[in-house]
Amino acid sequence: MATILIIVTVLVVATLAYWLVLRPWHARWGATAEEAAKPLPGDDIAAQANMVSTRAVTIRAAADKVWPWLVQMGQGRGGMYSYERLENLIGCDIHNTDRILPEFQHLEPGDVIRLGPEGYPFYRVAAIEPGRVLVLRPGDPKTKEPGPGSWALVLEERKDGSTRLLARQRLLYRPTAGNFLLWRVVTEPISFVMEQKMLRTIRQLAEESQ
Repeated sequence: MATILIIVTVLVVATLAYWLVLRPWHARWGATAEEAAKPLPGDDIAAQANMVSTRAVTIRAAADKVWPWLVQMGQGRGGMYSYERLENLIGCDIHNTDRILPEFQHLEPGDVIRLGPEGYPFYRVAAIEPGRVLVLRPGDPKTKEPGPGSWALVLEERKDGSTRLLARQRLLYRPTAGNFLLWRVVTEPISFVMEQKMLRTIRQLAEESQ
């Protein structure tokens, strides 16, 4: 009985620590409270989203030096700038580049950004403002239909010549126990790990390529 009580107590404390401390931290990793609260392009796609994150990094480079790295993202393109080995363990076939690829410097609404080969999750370009905004919308790998979510990558140039790169993810999922486990317990922490690596890598690449 005592052992069961200890296990339950540990689980309760760990759950509270995650929801009250760890999740608020990773949901706005690198972003200010103002950045997390302000509207960004793409917010209207999933206006009633029940899973939202806003993460950011400061890049010591002008926005036009950062944009080329964003616009060439994707499997079969410039890669995702994250943990390539982890992605390829599940067959994503991702190969990150460390240079700007001229052949992948143009995107239009409707273009596909893949996270893996055919059948893997993918995004479509929902909106684009060259040099500043790239809004992606997830697509269902089976039906190809757009999903109720968005991923916005926004560049905000500062007076000192540096650039803030903001990454906002929004998702509206049906509130069932299964979906809660899938999206909030499994997917969200993994997404944070991969996205923060992506942001840090883009910062490094943009700063080093000036």
